[in-house]
Amino acid sequence: MKLTRPPAFARPNGATRPGATASRISLAALAFVTLSACEQNSFVPPPPPKVDVGVPIQRNVMRYLEATGNTSAIKSVDLVARVQGVLQTINYQDGGFVKEGTTLFTIEPDTYKLKLDQAQAAEAGAQASLKQTEADYKRQVDLVARQAVSQATLDTSTSARDNAQANLQQAQANTKIAAVNYGYTNVVAPFDGIVSAHLVSVGELVGAASPTQLATIVQLDPIYVNFNVNEQDVLRIRAEARRRGMTSSQLTQLPIEVGLQTESGYPHQGKLDYAAPTINQSTGTLAVRGVLPNPDRVLLPGYYVRVRVPFDQQQDALLVPDVALGSDQSGRYVLVVNGDNVVEQRKVVTGPIDGELRVIDSGLKADDRVVIAGLLRAIPGQKVDPQLQKVESSPASAK
Repeated sequence: MKLTRPPAFARPNGATRPGATASRISLAALAFVTLSACEQNSFVPPPPPKVDVGVPIQRNVMRYLEATGNTSAIKSVDLVARVQGVLQTINYQDGGFVKEGTTLFTIEPDTYKLKLDQAQAAEAGAQASLKQTEADYKRQVDLVARQAVSQATLDTSTSARDNAQANLQQAQANTKIAAVNYGYTNVVAPFDGIVSAHLVSVGELVGAASPTQLATIVQLDPIYVNFNVNEQDVLRIRAEARRRGMTSSQLTQLPIEVGLQTESGYPHQGKLDYAAPTINQSTGTLAVRGVLPNPDRVLLPGYYVRVRVPFDQQQDALLVPDVALGSDQSGRYVLVVNGDNVVEQRKVVTGPIDGELRVIDSGLKADDRVVIAGLLRAIPGQKVDPQLQKVESSPASAK
């Protein structure tokens, strides 16, 4: 019979080696320690996001009435031929600037000069006739006083004198008419301005049936700006004027600022000079006009312009960067970090913009910390890590 050796780890009667037992105990202890370590490694949330916050700027701000309007010429006149004749000369360049009194067109002056000479000659004859009848009248008065002639003779002399006086007056009127017509042969500029292209040519008969338009002259300096103010603004301005004790005449002397659509800001300054006496019932607006100096002729009649009129200075207004404001269906809002560093959405009423800052009329306090950068990381109701920054006119853009 062949005897076989049992395995090294086996023992008779099911016994095990002492070393195997110790090895199992070590494995169990290691597993316990590992499991305990896994139970202690819990989830750690990330830190709150960093956002830039700033306290609103507090300063005095000028309040403006803003509108849109159109420019128009203070004077615009059609130059017409007021006498009939052949156009002889055109004495200006189309689109050129001319001074008041400059001769622009000449219309056949010789004919009207002869008519003037004729009227002056007739006036001289009437003066001579009056002189003669005056002398005869004086003689007849003297003779009647000495009873040398009858009263009828004096009456005839008196009638002749009165008729001569009337003839002289008629001759004098004819002379004036002839002089006026002769003056119309030279069409002159009634004021300083720009003259449009001529509408007739040299050699053309003008003024035949009715006055013929020759050109148009437009004054560009100064220039009008016309705009409309809605009824609510009118009420607000009038209330402010009463508070400040301003009269209606002072109100129409308020300064006005104008800017073209291609210009930044309002580089053109002038003053109000007219406000309509009544509100237009169909539009609910008041027609207002301003006048501006325009020496360089930058503004042309018909331009569409932006207009603002300063009417009140707000004391200690609160301003925040305009980029810090958001909007939704309920209006404008800002994000504010409270004392627990939790973001809150605050509804605000906004005023005018001042550079890159926006005036906040209500809804914000002077010590509120407004989120000015990192707006996408600031979620209402969640904590943030606020980084206090100084609010300036040109804040960093919201990220």
